[in-house]
Order: sequence, then structure tokens, then C-alpha cells
Amino acid sequence: MRNRNGWRIAIAVITIALVLATTRRADAAATKTPLLRHVLLIILENKGFAETFVAGQNAPYLARDLTKQGELLTNYYGIGHFSLDNYIAMVSGIAPNPDTQADCFTYLDFAPPDAPLDHEGQVHGRGCVYPRKVTTLANQLEAKGLTWAGYMEDMSRPCDRPGLGRQDNHIHARADDQYATRHNPFVYFHALTDTNSCSLHDLPLGSLEHDLKTVATTPNLVFITPNLCNDGHDGPSRICVGGGLQSADRFLREWVPRILASPAYQQDGMLIITFDEAEVNVKNHQVQPHGTDATSCCAEATGPNTQLPGLTGPGGGSVGAVILSRYVKPGSTNDTPYNHYSLLRSLEDLFGLDHLGYAGQSGLKAFDDDVYNAQR
Repeated sequence: MRNRNGWRIAIAVITIALVLATTRRADAAATKTPLLRHVLLIILENKGFAETFVAGQNAPYLARDLTKQGELLTNYYGIGHFSLDNYIAMVSGIAPNPDTQADCFTYLDFAPPDAPLDHEGQVHGRGCVYPRKVTTLANQLEAKGLTWAGYMEDMSRPCDRPGLGRQDNHIHARADDQYATRHNPFVYFHALTDTNSCSLHDLPLGSLEHDLKTVATTPNLVFITPNLCNDGHDGPSRICVGGGLQSADRFLREWVPRILASPAYQQDGMLIITFDEAEVNVKNHQVQPHGTDATSCCAEATGPNTQLPGLTGPGGGSVGAVILSRYVKPGSTNDTPYNHYSLLRSLEDLFGLDHLGYAGQSGLKAFDDDVYNAQR
């Protein structure tokens, strides 16, 4: 009897030890993803890492002040050229096709419309407005009961887009309108535009000031696109004072303090600032290899619809990014390779979502303890 009782006691002790060990492992795994519930993105345009964060003289607030407050990702890449394919990748994991590479100046429906998704979440064909079966981070958030909003500077009405098959009339800046459709990824998915989701959540930038006032009115995901002057895209002109990085820095000086002071950011927020792509050298309407950064990282997949995502190379070049949050160490740097697919994967991990498209690529690195390195 004593032996039996001894065995029972030993088994009970072993069981308790295993339960405690499992709990500790679960707790340790949980610390890799902090309790961030509000993520805000600001996407700027067409500048490489060496010009922005390294040189720094044209954008001192971004390159000096903000990197002192946050963590600088020194090895962050765009996934293609020109603009639109990068924006599409950030919210869907879908790789470029010839029309998105050309920025979809004609708003074409994707063809064939009934093309299935392959085993990597890619749809085969070409066009601008993806079939309804192609879902986005915004759709994922809605399905989980979370909220999102895009805030587009100079957009005159919610979800502003051309009619299918029509020419885009927001290509070049005008004195009264510097909105660029191609910098607004949410209008390129039937999964959003065929419902009221796009019109309810894809908004003019002016709505952001009100929405930042309370935690309840701040969406879980905030995607901010400045206009063609303030995102650094256009050079100096009569309608773009300063131009380039000077204009982008001025925009950041206005909006970043508002974001950092907002209740949602201070409670559980993170701000990420990056660029869509690095430099592109175009002469006589042709992209020139010299002066174009089409490098890539992270074993970026080419995709089924184009041979060279970067037109002259495999990627969108080195752009860098800076992250601000109480979960990152101020003044820190991180040389882990990331790209826009990594960004999408990281956001999906934070919100407990599945990985879309190439965000699910095997071996792709997402933000984890090498980014979230400050005291919780």
C-alpha cells in the first residue's frame, strides 16, 4: 500500500511540474507579442534609406528626433516599383502584376475575374481592382470585430476612386487637389468597394483629428497617406512649398505629436513610419537600372504575374522604417531584414489574424522580441 501511495504522490508531483512548465512556456511565448491594440502607419514616398535616415539633413525631425524616440529598422525594404504594388502588398500580401507596377492610371478590373487563389494566396492574372475573393487586412479586422480606417490627405469624399475602366483623374497634383488614388490601397479590392466598408472607413485626413480624441473613436488600425506634396513625392513648386523630404518632415512635425498625445497611442499604441519604395530613375519613360534601387530582402518571392517586381531588379529597394511605442527602446536600431510583407505579417500577429498572401511566406520574419525590446 505504501508503494502504491508513493507512486501516486510521485505521479501527482510530475503532473504538477509539467503543468507549471507548460504555463511558463505559454507565458514566455505571450511576451513575444505585446498587448498593442492601436497601430498607426504613415506611408511616405520614393526615398531610400541613405537619403532619409542616414543623410538626414532634409528631414531632421524624422531622421534625428523620431529615431531618438523610437527604434530604427535599418534593413527594411519595399517589394517593388512603382508605388501601387507596394501599397497593395502592405494590406493584402498580393505580389505585383504589370498593371499595379504601372500604378493603374486606368482603373481596370482584374482579369480573369474568376481566377482562383493559389496555395500561396496569389491570384493569377493582371489588373487593378482585385476580385472579391482577394481579402485584405481590413477585411480580417472586421471579421474579428476590430476596426480600421484609412485617412487620405486631400481626398474630397470617402473611398474616392475612378469608375471601372476609366482614367484615373488623381495622377498629378493640382492646386485644389493633391490626392493620389494609387497611394490609397483600399480602393483596389472588390472585397471593400463592393460593400459599404470602403465608404465608411476610407476617409479624408481631416477625420483623423476627431478620431484621435478618444480611445473608443481611434480605430485599431490607422493607415495615413499624405498628399503628393506632403508624402515627399513631388518636388518644390508653387503648390508644394519645400517639396520632397522637407515637405514630408513638415507633415510629420504637425501630425506625429498629435498621434503621440492621443489617448489610444498612450494606452496601447504603436506608430510606424516608412516609405513605399526607394529611388527610381526614369528617362524617356523608361526605368533605368542606374540610379534605381531595386534590391530586395527576405527571399522575396517574385509572384506569378511578373518576372521582376522592381522592374530592373527583384524588389523595391532599401527604405528603412522607424517605430515608436512604449514597447520599443528609444534610440535603438535593428538590422533584421524586413519588407512590406513582413509588416503585414507583424500586424496580423499583433491582432491574432491569419497570414494573407506572401505574409505567410515560409521563413519570413515578423516583428517580435528583437523589435519589442523595452519594458512592458
